[in-house]
Amino acid sequence: MRRRAVLGMAGAMAPGIVAAQAAPAVDLLLVLAMDASGSIDADEFRLQREGLADSVTHPAILAAIASKPNGAIGIAMVEWGSPGGATTAVDWMAVRDAASARALAGAIIAAPRSRQSYNAIGDAIAHATALIAAAPFRSEDLVIDVAGDGPDIRSFLPAPEARDAAVARGITVNGLAIEVAPVTRFGEPLRVHYERNVIGGPGAFVIVAETRTDFARAMRAKLIREIAGRPHAAG
Repeated sequence: MRRRAVLGMAGAMAPGIVAAQAAPAVDLLLVLAMDASGSIDADEFRLQREGLADSVTHPAILAAIASKPNGAIGIAMVEWGSPGGATTAVDWMAVRDAASARALAGAIIAAPRSRQSYNAIGDAIAHATALIAAAPFRSEDLVIDVAGDGPDIRSFLPAPEARDAAVARGITVNGLAIEVAPVTRFGEPLRVHYERNVIGGPGAFVIVAETRTDFARAMRAKLIREIAGRPHAAG
């Protein structure tokens, strides 16, 4: 029953598409799906939040946004972990300059941590897919970023199915693998698990953070690549 509900969430696109036709245009709709599962302790969670806030206000990110035709992107932040429990921690905000980036960074830092167990990446992708459908902005470039330190093990909708449903709707799914262990429970590095099961769509890629403290550097590199080098925009 829960699996059908998650599938329905991933597929409920038509109303959002109709509403989006009258919405302001931005150059990118980006959902940042952040790991809030039980494997992330309080200090690690703070590092993630601060790294993300620092990234969205970084001059290189702002320069990449300013270089685009509309000079703006839409960003929302999702927290995931529990099966079927992904939640929108920061709803859609437009970033077009330093002031709006600081407003987003403040919202990221201030958002209370959601209660999550572990480790349902597929359900996070389904939630993010529905969030894009309901966005108050419109864009031809749609991206879900999944950042986490473990594999998909408990989703009602397995990650490959959720990923494929998102890709079928024109969404690219990228990954940030925080490799705190040499291999996952499946006997492969986390980056390989993400390449196999999580990412998909035009130009999809995985960025690796070698440690939790490397998160900010990896996130910044990923955002620059997504904003400045999107294949649709280049085409």
